[in-house]
Amino acid sequence: MKIALAQINPTIGDFTGNVEKILDFTRRAADGKADLVLFPELAVCGYPPADFLDKPSFIARSEEAIAEVAQATADLNIASIVGYVTHAPAGTGKRVMNSAALLRGGEIAFAQSKMLLPFYDVFDEQRYFAPAEKQHLVHFCGKRAALTICEDAWNDKNFWHKRLYGVDPVEELMREGGDLILNISASPYWRGKRKTRKEMLAAIARHHRTPVVMVNQVGGNDSLIFDGSSLAINADGSILAQAKSFEEDLIFCDFASRTGDVHYQTENVDEAIYNALVLGTRDYVRKCGFSKVLIGLSGGIDSALAAAIAVDALGKENVTGVGMPSPYSSTGSVDDSRHLAENLGIRFEMISISDLFAGYGKVLDPLFAGLKPDITEENIQSRIRGNLLMALSNKFNALVLTTGNKSEMSVGYCTLYGDMVGALAVIGDLVKTRVYDLCRFANREGERIPFAILEKPPSAELRPNQKDTDSLPPYEVLDPILEAYVERYETPEEIAAKQKVDIQLVRKVVKLVERSEYKRQQAAPVLKVTMKAFGPGRRFPIAVKVQV
Repeated sequence: MKIALAQINPTIGDFTGNVEKILDFTRRAADGKADLVLFPELAVCGYPPADFLDKPSFIARSEEAIAEVAQATADLNIASIVGYVTHAPAGTGKRVMNSAALLRGGEIAFAQSKMLLPFYDVFDEQRYFAPAEKQHLVHFCGKRAALTICEDAWNDKNFWHKRLYGVDPVEELMREGGDLILNISASPYWRGKRKTRKEMLAAIARHHRTPVVMVNQVGGNDSLIFDGSSLAINADGSILAQAKSFEEDLIFCDFASRTGDVHYQTENVDEAIYNALVLGTRDYVRKCGFSKVLIGLSGGIDSALAAAIAVDALGKENVTGVGMPSPYSSTGSVDDSRHLAENLGIRFEMISISDLFAGYGKVLDPLFAGLKPDITEENIQSRIRGNLLMALSNKFNALVLTTGNKSEMSVGYCTLYGDMVGALAVIGDLVKTRVYDLCRFANREGERIPFAILEKPPSAELRPNQKDTDSLPPYEVLDPILEAYVERYETPEEIAAKQKVDIQLVRKVVKLVERSEYKRQQAAPVLKVTMKAFGPGRRFPIAVKVQV
């Protein structure tokens, strides 16, 4: 049996477009003489559809779409497995099930629903779906295939030290006599996920002495980025076929002849993260119906990286940089912004905010009489810039990309309605030290981001001679503390002991993190590239009293 893996990029709710894509890939798979083509989890509606699943019309359209695919492929000499939404049985308390259909001869020849419903981090499937009570082998081309959906394959007791579920669908199906494991997935990316997924599937193949085939969704949907990286694995755990990461792909494999397409997947962590952010930015902008973006260029490292990613995602002709110097902006920062724009080939506009800032001061002077300048005046500068960017956004129908990093968002070193203004936080899941790593990757073939930007000390330039270290520990010290507290939930005592840093410093950082939750919950969506990003996968109340 020759199998094709159709690694597609669906758009949530675009049933017409998704069906067209499924039909196109099915025809291409048939042209390649495949007997069976696999599509990702919920391919007809896109993943994750969230509360659209509460709409009866959405469910009905999903079932109509799968029928359209079945009918349109009836005359092709190929069967397909496609993810879609089905009605849940009465009495389950849920409207829907997450299902997979085997389409053959113009009809649904077999359907199977997902048993394990993830409920951690960004996943909330138990909110919507009823789980399958029982799963069955699907018989095709002389094979008894264990058809599973994403999480169904993520509970192998031989791989995980701590399991989240009491049942292993793969093990149960293989006990019934399965001789091939099929998995259709919508498995989001974060740093290290591709390696873990590959090792887990290889371990399953070796344990059951059975080939494993996994097709994964690719593309960006809001904060989530799906890397694709689909795989076909031999019974000994070796790779027979693999698809590209971070782009659509169609690959073929044949276990009988032990042949398969092996496409490039980078092992470089920085390259993978960079490609993920490019994909996430491109899809967010285009799936929201836009083509152009605006970025406030400060002459700093963060806006430089965001601009480089935007150019690679959307093309230089669709990116505009805006410099907005204040009385405290250095000549070097203005020159660095212009140099960056020239290197990237993007349009660059300059708007001085000095007069506007002076106007604010004049209006507020009577109310501020006798009070010394402080963070208030610094924030006014940032909010003037935010207003200008949003005015340009409205006028030219371009989305504003925010440029704050994870270090700043963690400790609240950012201004609401100022530098936090925008539609998407492109680098909001990168700590500052990782920002530098990705800038060096962006410069791997030459200077795109000016070396002067990489070399100068970070500064918001909102007061004379300001440096980030005036308010924060050096990022080389701060970032490991934040990663331990925000991503791994370590206690201040554990962090201080492991990292050999002063406990009072750790507690100070933790207090900043906890006090800034209200800001983060008003921030633009953050593209997720770590195990724990700010957004739907990290849910904390705002009004709390935390002992540290």
